Amino acid sequence: MATTQPNTTSSSVDEPTMPLSRAFIDALDTTPPADAPTDFGELPVSVWATAQTSPAAQRKGRYVPESTAHPAKMLPAVAAHAIEHYTEPGEVVLDPMCGIGTTLVEAIDLDRRAVGVEYEPHWVDIARANLRFACKRGYDHDGQVVRGDARQLETLLPVEYVGQVVLVVTSPPYGPSVHGLVSTNREAGVDKVSKRHYRYGSALDRGNLANIGHHRLLAGFTRILTACAHVLRPGGHVAITVRPWREHAELIDLPSQVIACGAAAGLVPVERCVALLARVADTELVARGSFFQRDFIRKQRDAGLPLHLIAHEDVIVFRKAASLLVDDASASSAESPDDAALGRRTA
Repeated sequence: MATTQPNTTSSSVDEPTMPLSRAFIDALDTTPPADAPTDFGELPVSVWATAQTSPAAQRKGRYVPESTAHPAKMLPAVAAHAIEHYTEPGEVVLDPMCGIGTTLVEAIDLDRRAVGVEYEPHWVDIARANLRFACKRGYDHDGQVVRGDARQLETLLPVEYVGQVVLVVTSPPYGPSVHGLVSTNREAGVDKVSKRHYRYGSALDRGNLANIGHHRLLAGFTRILTACAHVLRPGGHVAITVRPWREHAELIDLPSQVIACGAAAGLVPVERCVALLARVADTELVARGSFFQRDFIRKQRDAGLPLHLIAHEDVIVFRKAASLLVDDASASSAESPDDAALGRRTA
């Protein structure tokens, strides 16, 4: 296992991104890529039974205790299912926003190579600790964590991975809608609830995608997906776990918006899967909602709005578009032998 020091390339949220117009986001199904299904709603669907055991049980003995503090951890079984389905042992898996390193741990436990990028220094440390912990269990595969802004992915990624990534598994930041942890106190018969660990990092850091607003988040995520497409091996896939959230009881269809981001990045949507967050019992689904989800649902129902707990995440799967394969081949033909050997493109 190896770790990589931060790249010194600076980034600014005010530099040009790849803009997504509001009309483009609002009309998601009308302009699919030429080689995509005729309607994004017609994408093949499968159901992943990824919550037969609880999140805590999936991480027990496999992740360092400090991992618990991350407010929006990916479910290990979701990452593992994607890795098993879309890759073979020895292939490279990337997570450009790796958090505590769930994708990386699941990849190396499955005998894959793994590389991740993470913006927040604290989570970089935890991700690296989780990789070291995996090594102690006997999994000493190639795993690296790079600190930096994933919008600069092509300058951050070690050159040995460029063009070798077979699968990207990631999730966009959810801003203020993450879960966090709670503590309760009883004083004079009154329940007091305090919330902690519900932010990725400082709320004042405008370099963090979670802090810059919904539409700018989508533009930044499109830029990240564009960079992912360029480091993917031909035929490679991108699997994005995402769920809708509510703002003032209004449902924000983030999964469909992520499909639009991928299309804008030149990726072809090929599947829209259901990764269960509830256990499949004999006759029903047993929801595993967080405290905040349950509290929100209870308050909305008391107010007369019949909401239900979220029982799944969407997994949007893309593959590298044929047009990008042609562009990459053209760029490769323009490289000098030395540049090609290093995996760099000439200007």
